[in-house]
Amino acid sequence: MDLHLTGKVALITGPAKGMGSAITLAFAREGCDLVLVGRDTAAIASVAEAGRGLGRRVMVMACDLTDTARCQAVVDEAIGAFGGIDILVNVGGGSGPMGKTGWETTRAEFDEIVTLNMAGCFNTMRAVLPGMIARREGRIVNVGGTFGMRGRAGRMAYSASKWGLRGITKSMALEAGPFGINVNLVAPGMVDGERFRGKVVPTLAAKLGIFEDEAVDRHAGEYALRRITVDEDVANACLFLASAVSRQITGVDLPVDGGWAML
Repeated sequence: MDLHLTGKVALITGPAKGMGSAITLAFAREGCDLVLVGRDTAAIASVAEAGRGLGRRVMVMACDLTDTARCQAVVDEAIGAFGGIDILVNVGGGSGPMGKTGWETTRAEFDEIVTLNMAGCFNTMRAVLPGMIARREGRIVNVGGTFGMRGRAGRMAYSASKWGLRGITKSMALEAGPFGINVNLVAPGMVDGERFRGKVVPTLAAKLGIFEDEAVDRHAGEYALRRITVDEDVANACLFLASAVSRQITGVDLPVDGGWAML
């Protein structure tokens, strides 16, 4: 199926590694030129080079997503270079405190993750939307999380930030819809990767006194499909929601979790 993404310009935040890298290269393979945005441009370099290797034009921009003025400047420069931004994918964000109850979480910890995960996406959306509105076309995909759909003990601040992002997404979808702009959210569950294998699995194995392979199976057993999400699963969901084949879908939360959040 042709997703009609060839020649589109996609601005992607948090593209350096893991899920962000997989999403970035998925868009490159589908023919998108790329504006890659993050704090550490050196960490983005290899992904940018891979995108260029696929024949895409790639711009790398340094940006603190919580800095409203800098987000606007990045978008303005990208529009000047590429002529417009067709797609925004907000991957960039943080995890916040882990294993702390709500009453153990400090105000500073709460403010930091809520600001990054909510205001960071708001800043980029606010910057790209006027151009999309002028052209009566655009796609925005925010990457949330299933803890923003069911909540999670020990992850209150993170859950709050992702619940809030869902509200931003839905409100913006209503406001931008009359201009032909789709705004959606992809909610990954636990994703197999460095943090899962290096922290989550060993922690569970030690807690239960089991082997790490057994800990992986324990996690997989919580999902209807009995398997852990991988980066490419999330990338494919983002491609779908950014493409013409999802033209009549907006304001949705799409869990990519093997059947955990909704069952």
